[in-house]
Amino acid sequence: MLIKILTSTLIGMDAFRQDPRQMLQQAENGTLAVLDNDVPVLYAVTPERLAHLLALEASLQPSDVILDDSLYDNLHITSLTPVGKFAMYSGWKPDADFQQQAAIWGVSLSKPVTSSELAAFITYWQAEGRMFHHIQWQQKLARSVQVNRSVNGSQPKRDITQISNTDYSIPDGFRGEQ
Repeated sequence: MLIKILTSTLIGMDAFRQDPRQMLQQAENGTLAVLDNDVPVLYAVTPERLAHLLALEASLQPSDVILDDSLYDNLHITSLTPVGKFAMYSGWKPDADFQQQAAIWGVSLSKPVTSSELAAFITYWQAEGRMFHHIQWQQKLARSVQVNRSVNGSQPKRDITQISNTDYSIPDGFRGEQ
């Protein structure tokens, strides 16, 4: 995963926690990046550097950059897939070609995943708190849907609260007390 770091002064999270003011005073151009596990988690700037940046922003004329509205006509923004392992979250969705991918994995889904199946899957795995890659989550979803649909024989679940109609008739050939 490539990450663009926007300053030449880098420090670790532990060093920043120990003395943030001193670290910021030693930063080149009054800007530093704080890293955790070699990934920037925050940038810190001195008040002087912030004032300078705000003055630069204010000096830009609105006419400095003009974008033609036609550039936005064909713009398609797709949802971004998290990189690396992540815990399940409420807005997660499988890829658009999920059924085709499931078939490649040996899971034949005749119908797309329903919203209730997806919600049940997400709710279960959110509570578990496990971490997997996006493709692994999709494989788990495919297996989960396959198993749940086969258990029910593709029939809706029986309502156990429903009271059946009692049949009081005596079947032919029944030999009971007389």
